Amino acid sequence: MLRILHDTKYDFIRWWKTAAILTIAFILLGLGSLAIKGGFDYSIEFTGGTLMQLTFTTPPDVAKLRTALDGANVRNAEITQFGDNRSYTVRAQSDSASGGAEAVSRRVTDVLTAAVGQGAFKVERTEAVGPRVGEELRRGAIYAILFSFGITLLYLAWRFEWRFGVAAVVATAHDILTTIAFMKLLHLEISLTVVAALLTVIGYSLNDTIIIFDRVRENLRKNRKEPLYDTLNRSVNETLPRSVLTHATVFASTLALLLFAGEVIRPFAWVMAFGVFTGTFSSIYVASPILLWIERKYPRVVEGKGARR
Repeated sequence: MLRILHDTKYDFIRWWKTAAILTIAFILLGLGSLAIKGGFDYSIEFTGGTLMQLTFTTPPDVAKLRTALDGANVRNAEITQFGDNRSYTVRAQSDSASGGAEAVSRRVTDVLTAAVGQGAFKVERTEAVGPRVGEELRRGAIYAILFSFGITLLYLAWRFEWRFGVAAVVATAHDILTTIAFMKLLHLEISLTVVAALLTVIGYSLNDTIIIFDRVRENLRKNRKEPLYDTLNRSVNETLPRSVLTHATVFASTLALLLFAGEVIRPFAWVMAFGVFTGTFSSIYVASPILLWIERKYPRVVEGKGARR
């Protein structure tokens, strides 16, 4: 793989306008869906409630189950297929009026038993989160994202000069927006697992951008007369073997999670799979063109050579 991609001379930057149009359209599509259809769906970790995973002996009549739960006044009950056609999850909100999560779990079990018969299903697991805990988790998740982004800004300010730092920050913001749009378009439920994936994507994308920018700085020192456009292209090509090998490995692992890890971890795998793509995309087609634009608008002065254009 390394020898195949050795000494390549692809002109990546020339496609930045097309890439910008595509990514802006994707972000607007996701944010438009967010504005028109409303916000995200939150898991019971954030809203508070009861989650039950059930395995039926035979594929059930889902409409009959929903009718039974609605008739028993189980609040905001949702029934979702979980894997094969015999495995389902039941989500229901719980509060003090309903007797708490344990009471809701017993009530759902009793209602479904009356609807489909004794022994027709087995409760595999039950999760319960109180509404106050859910609110604290939501607030903590928001703080975690903002804190990680703040630390990222401080690191960039220390590691690079301001031109590189601004470009890397814009690329990271791009990754957050595209990932949010992707999550909305796929109707992914916001859970702690998804928040963890989003934080991982931020770090992954930043790492990829820093590697390319490190090579750009090295090449700028070696050949100060070379136009920045050519330096950026050369740096991307020189890091291409490493990038392809890293991204292919991460994507293969993520694909394995998507196919074999089950429903619980699948949202994390979806976000990570998209993160591999958008992180690579932004490092080449967002961070590099932004750096090129900043350099042309605010050219640095090379000692003894005047302004670098």
